[in-house]
Amino acid sequence: MRVQALLLAVALGTGWEMAAHAQPLDPATAGRFVRLALDCVHREYPNKIAHVLTSDRDVGAPRELTPAFYGCYDWHSAVHGHWLLVRLVRLTDDGDFEPAARAALARSLTARNIEGELRYLNGHGRIAFERPYGLAWVLQLAAELREWDDADAAGWRAALEPLEREAARRMADWLPKLTHPIRVGEHSQTAFALGLVLDWARAAGDPGLLRLVRTRTEDYYGQDRDCPLAYEPSGQDFLSPCLAEADLLRRVRPPHDFAAWLDGFLPGIPRRGDAGGGRWLEPAVVSDPRDGKLAHLDGLNLSRAWMLEGIAAGLPAGDARRPVLRETARRHREAGLAAVTGEHYAGGHWLASFATYLVTERGLD
Repeated sequence: MRVQALLLAVALGTGWEMAAHAQPLDPATAGRFVRLALDCVHREYPNKIAHVLTSDRDVGAPRELTPAFYGCYDWHSAVHGHWLLVRLVRLTDDGDFEPAARAALARSLTARNIEGELRYLNGHGRIAFERPYGLAWVLQLAAELREWDDADAAGWRAALEPLEREAARRMADWLPKLTHPIRVGEHSQTAFALGLVLDWARAAGDPGLLRLVRTRTEDYYGQDRDCPLAYEPSGQDFLSPCLAEADLLRRVRPPHDFAAWLDGFLPGIPRRGDAGGGRWLEPAVVSDPRDGKLAHLDGLNLSRAWMLEGIAAGLPAGDARRPVLRETARRHREAGLAAVTGEHYAGGHWLASFATYLVTERGLD
């Protein structure tokens, strides 16, 4: 389904309930996001690699080490940059960016390149490479390709499949051994990653991983209470520990059960009619967008927006918290999208992926 039809269905209440008053993603906006991804998916430098060396033989240029996902400054950003291209070509009508996006995907997603990725991933000392964030984005990319009825996509999906299987295997091996969740606002957070993995398990029809993610979600978070949202954000967050956890729980619990859990987990969410409820949670402000770590807060505004929309959508229709959640999501959406300019590569190499996840309502799909 194309973006305009998709959002019309949302507005009419067919298939989804409207989580926020999103505007349709016009081809010009989609094209702007695609151009940001195209500007980075094959840009090798600057490059930040988390690379374990066991000998001189492990020294190599990024394109030699990880031949599919060497751009966009770091590996995980390259992965979700490719996801952005797949999603927006799949969903956008009349995009003049489509030929360039398809060419970029064809250049990256080859059997030979994915073989190189697997060889790197299975190198000595790399058992925790990009776990869980990057691996979860691999699965999200695979899920997007699975949902696209397109001849090119079928070829890219087949090429990616060995890496997809390895990412799923690593998550399935790791989660039973992870005795506590990881409650941070950056890459190692488990809540956001588990949401992406859950989406893939459903799209791929993997009942074993689906059961494991649901079970570990309840093990990690099911008894949580009084999340300290007032302590957020930390200065380098791009994910909210509290909101990400709630956005995950609404994916695995029916609305009334989720509402009861949320009562204890975030008891401070204002209800309709509460004084000042509309200004409950303020968007973060980036003091220097040239600083890659400080620019994380622009991503936080985007991810908070989709998490707040998800939480609202997971509550029963008459829940009095929904108006404040949606209004707070709207303000975060506006602040986050205003930062997706590409003016500084610190944010330009990744913020468009988060913006795409938000405006195409991937988390509600």
